[in-house]
Amino acid sequence: RPAPPPPSCPGSPPPRAGPRGGRAPPPPGGGPTAVAGSVGLPRRLVSILEGEGLFNDVTAIVLYHVAIAAAVSGSFSLPQAFGLLILSAVVAVAVGLVLGWLTIKLMGLLGDATLQVGLTLLVPFVSYVLAEELMGSGVLAVLTTALFLAEHTADADDVLGRLTGRTFWEIVDTLVTGVAFGLIGLELHNVFGTADGRELQMLGWGLAVVVVVVGVRLLYLLPATWLAKRLHTRRDVSEEIPTSWRETVVMWWAGMRGVASVALALAIPLKTDDGKPFPGRDEIVFIAFAVIMATLVVQGLTLPWLVRKLRVKADTDAEEALEKDLAIRAAKAAKQRLKEIQEVEEFPDEVTERLQRLAYDVGARISPDMVDDERREAYAKRVERFKAVSRVQREMMSAARHAVLSARNEAGTDPEIVDRVLRQLDVRSLR
Repeated sequence: RPAPPPPSCPGSPPPRAGPRGGRAPPPPGGGPTAVAGSVGLPRRLVSILEGEGLFNDVTAIVLYHVAIAAAVSGSFSLPQAFGLLILSAVVAVAVGLVLGWLTIKLMGLLGDATLQVGLTLLVPFVSYVLAEELMGSGVLAVLTTALFLAEHTADADDVLGRLTGRTFWEIVDTLVTGVAFGLIGLELHNVFGTADGRELQMLGWGLAVVVVVVGVRLLYLLPATWLAKRLHTRRDVSEEIPTSWRETVVMWWAGMRGVASVALALAIPLKTDDGKPFPGRDEIVFIAFAVIMATLVVQGLTLPWLVRKLRVKADTDAEEALEKDLAIRAAKAAKQRLKEIQEVEEFPDEVTERLQRLAYDVGARISPDMVDDERREAYAKRVERFKAVSRVQREMMSAARHAVLSARNEAGTDPEIVDRVLRQLDVRSLR
């Protein structure tokens, strides 16, 4: 069965770091939600776009398998296609859950952050291939594995693992996106080479599909938003829905296409089962390119202007209130733990005072508004002293690293020991 290459199993957003933490890669998102998140939209709308993107991509790719199989074989049966869709989804979810569970067990045996992040790179490919071999959807299996890992691999104390995993997957996401758009650019050169004077005609087709794609999105968003509001009012629960026509318009204009469209267009086979060229492949690739360019470039560049014009912005008061609440909870947890430790251990008075101030500073550092003016001023002075000490410490650690690196070129120096010592200094500097 023809299939697009397995997408990287992305985390976070993840979670942007993700609400659950952990080292699991974030579900595929890509450029559209990145553009939407960078213009100051309410987090509620960004969450809707991310969820919509996941649902649309997985649904489209599963249907894509059926359509490609029908075009390649030259036959199509609706009951059979429906049965394959159900089987594909069930097998994919089962494979994703099983592999996610096994991955968590393996991570427990691996104590090194590098090995654990490397495992998250291999698991999506295993999940994809295994699901495809069992007549399931590889993409849905990868997504299921990613969501399972994001839900169950959270470790509050795994600081280095979170930082390593987030950095690694941001690099992978950038490379995959760049390669995908580079490949469709190369493919477009071949499309123009075989256009045979049909360039204007293909441009017309591309424009027509862009109009349909953008228009249909508005036509289904309007009734969907109205229905969501009615359900929201009746059930009286807090739900992530657009609350005004302005937010609905922004949601509509933020419906950009990204890497998934590129991957599906490039994955179309060159020939059918009877050896004939795949019908309309060049036109499909060109139209996909037109839709991507029109939505990402036109809509992406004008989205910030539209957001400002309609005055749709994040509720900073609510965000600050939540941040303050979390800061208070963090400070209370630190103080409670300190109290429990003091019941079984004794410290000198100066150490106790310093630990109590540290517990207090945990919350004040997150949200300075949680303290009164007098305490805020005292905390600001401590911050200034801390910055001065940190600056000197950075200079000291920098000198230490330079000294260790210079020893690498000395005769008789083992480079592995140099790297080991340098890693210890790097971790110390990070902390």
